[in-house]
Amino acid sequence: MKQIVTSLDIGSDKIKLVVSEIHNNNCFVLACSEVNSKGIKKGYVVNPDDALVSVKECFKRVNEILGIKIDNVILTVPSDVSEFIKSEGYTTINREDNVVNGEDIVRALQACVYNRVSPNKELVNIMPLEYIIDEKTVVDDPKGKNASRLTVNSVLGLVPKKNVYGLFALLNTMNIKVTDVCFGGLADYYQFKKKNMDESDVAVVNIGKDKTEISIISNGVLIGNNVLNIGGRHIDRDISYVYDLSLKESVKLKEKFAMAHKKHASTSDSYECLTKNGENVKINQYEVSEIVYERVKEILELSKKEINVLTKKEISYIIITGGTTEIEDFNEVVDEVVGKKSVVGNITELGVRNNKFSSVLGITKYYVDKINFRNRVASTISEGEQEEMFQVKKKYGNILGKVYGYFFDN
Repeated sequence: MKQIVTSLDIGSDKIKLVVSEIHNNNCFVLACSEVNSKGIKKGYVVNPDDALVSVKECFKRVNEILGIKIDNVILTVPSDVSEFIKSEGYTTINREDNVVNGEDIVRALQACVYNRVSPNKELVNIMPLEYIIDEKTVVDDPKGKNASRLTVNSVLGLVPKKNVYGLFALLNTMNIKVTDVCFGGLADYYQFKKKNMDESDVAVVNIGKDKTEISIISNGVLIGNNVLNIGGRHIDRDISYVYDLSLKESVKLKEKFAMAHKKHASTSDSYECLTKNGENVKINQYEVSEIVYERVKEILELSKKEINVLTKKEISYIIITGGTTEIEDFNEVVDEVVGKKSVVGNITELGVRNNKFSSVLGITKYYVDKINFRNRVASTISEGEQEEMFQVKKKYGNILGKVYGYFFDN
């Protein structure tokens, strides 16, 4: 059975649904759908009817590409007012061989949760810190080891129930089951992490449309985060205010013409557009880039301060991601403000080469890593559905042809 996972990220700007196959630790995108969000604000459902229309359209597109109905997803959830607590759980191994397996790990992790989650909170992640064999030997991976007792020290990631119930209710209306959930910051980390990062302290900054999320990961475990109410939309509003443009025109100007750092912007290149009053105006690239630069600089400076508030540990790496980082020369401002420890994310997966997809791709890698560690097969699509999907013979005769047709014919 192949490891094929469907991941969903419901943002205030875009809803993104991605179906990926994980093979030899590589992620291959089989289908991707992206639609404008309606009824969503900062990741919360504020208008269920409008939100339902958007989510349905997103699923419809992927269903048509693959030829099956997607009914299980893993989901990123808002991390506002999140809480992280340490916990311990254990299980006894009573089998004759006393060899630890994946089921023992699951039971020990479940014991960490017992009586630790208050009624108004929802558990998002259980993140193991260490495993202990027979209360004396600390190991990273207990599978295959002889033991009569397995203990695990972990960090529980919790959020208020309101963070997730609106999303769950929305998907339940469509008969979509949520198989697992994850914080966006942890998902971003899994998208970009390198081997040595799991032994370091890492900060992840995701600059979205309405907000910027800062997450601290220590030795591969999310230990804290916070959300700043500033993002790419503030850049759009700055441009709109200065030039009297509609927000739609401001977004176009930002994405197609402006640069994040003014030092490489041209003083002679100009962009023609219409103001709100219908007047034709020529906008100089250097001048509009100055506006973008000042706001990007502010977002990064605030993020840097927030990292220092969240942890006193020395950060080894700072990963910057999110759709706003796609503005040309964004890395120049990052180098100037954040420093040498920082890197702007770079997504290379075919069909989704944009940092706005970092969370929805990363949650797939997180989920597969977690489930495989427990000796299970990570897939949200059943074996029967996989057979049906790969036997589809329509326009291109097979699923690979359909995927290539989707990305290159349209």
